[in-house]
Amino acid sequence: MAELKLPPPPRPGLIKTLSGTAINSLTAPFNEDGIGDWQAAFTLLDTIETYFDSHFDLLERRFKKTSDRLRSKASEALAARGPGRTPFEKELRQFRVKIAGRISSLYDTWHSSKVVRLKGKVSFFIGVQTVLISALIFGMAPEWIPFVYTVQMAYSFPYRVYTFKKKAWHYFLFDLCYYVNLLNMVFIWFMPQSKFLFQSCYLLSHGPIASAVITWRNSLVFHDAEKIMSLFIHFYPPFVFTVIRHYYPHAEERFPALVGLDTLSPWKALLLSGFIYTVWQGLYWKFIVIDRGAKISAGKRTTSFSYMLNDKRGIIGRMLRNIPPAYKEPSFMGGQLVYSLLTELPAVFLMYNSRRWSAVFLMIIFSVATWNGGGYYIEVFGRKFERELEALRKELAEASAAASNVSGSPGPSSPPSEAESQLTSPVIVASDIGFSPVNVPSDVKGEGEGEVETLDLSELHDERQVAQELKKDQ
Repeated sequence: MAELKLPPPPRPGLIKTLSGTAINSLTAPFNEDGIGDWQAAFTLLDTIETYFDSHFDLLERRFKKTSDRLRSKASEALAARGPGRTPFEKELRQFRVKIAGRISSLYDTWHSSKVVRLKGKVSFFIGVQTVLISALIFGMAPEWIPFVYTVQMAYSFPYRVYTFKKKAWHYFLFDLCYYVNLLNMVFIWFMPQSKFLFQSCYLLSHGPIASAVITWRNSLVFHDAEKIMSLFIHFYPPFVFTVIRHYYPHAEERFPALVGLDTLSPWKALLLSGFIYTVWQGLYWKFIVIDRGAKISAGKRTTSFSYMLNDKRGIIGRMLRNIPPAYKEPSFMGGQLVYSLLTELPAVFLMYNSRRWSAVFLMIIFSVATWNGGGYYIEVFGRKFERELEALRKELAEASAAASNVSGSPGPSSPPSEAESQLTSPVIVASDIGFSPVNVPSDVKGEGEGEVETLDLSELHDERQVAQELKKDQ
């Protein structure tokens, strides 16, 4: 007797597949005795299931239609080119695939960088607004400057913790600049009556923290959040304490530590700031250099110590080059203490007693950061564009030479390999590439009228898709 064959059961949708597990687990309590009639609940679930099934089926049909269209275009392109091609035509086709692949890569990169561009715009907006708001508040209500400083610390410091932790740079957060910024917050909001803390914060802010703008080459680059925050961490502390000392109205009422401190005792102030610095240095030595020395030596973590000690081109690295390895870190710490005290001398003898010198000092620091930022925009961007243009010129020149050699060689030749074709691909006309209009340098222009060939971008998207299919077929 013939065996009766039943048709295969229909493929369940996504929600139907889940209905035996997730939906049963959700409706299991409804099946208990004594609960009541839950038909309305099951009706709602069936409605949701039907809705999602229909939408998933619609998406599948759209994807299948798009895939069939791309496959058809690729087949038509291969059939149009035909099997009987000369070596030059094969090389031409491979070069087209190479160019289309490049365009595809650039296309994907452009679209994946939307978030990067958005972050750059947000950083640019915040940086410009910070400069503007700081200048306006300084002129109109200088007593609000410490509050603006606190608000910026509230969002910039957690952001720096997150970004540095993500890059395994979080040991930089234990540097002196962050230590002093936190001490400034303690003085402003918790201990405004402490003369000891005020003198230490004032000298450290105007000394090693402000001078780090020069030594670490901080730049006023508005679109880069990291550079803006680095500049903020080093420039805002001296700005805030200059306002408190010289421009804050009735500062003695808000900060009782200023009462009786019309002048500083140089040696006492330097001793107090040196003590604060030594406390930080001891903590840093114990918890970073000693306790986490294995990770630093293995290269898993980076600190400001290891960076500057291993920097062969930097001044500090060159100075410590001839010192035995066992004494490099102690020598560096001792030199850093001397450097900190020396940078505090202008604050003790000039800036504390003079508004004019304080203003000149801040202008110099900000001018250095602005100059570094201008150099970044002009030199870094300019050199990057120049390198890319030079690379393109060389590639076109090599391709032009390869094209002339291939076209001038008589008789059939064996088809070049893919690696060779990528190295020596001929220059083709604009209508054969599908590239954006560019100016070809004068040394690779064609003969005749000397006009620059341009590349058409009208069918870039289709060409890119066809190229991807061709690469798969190869």
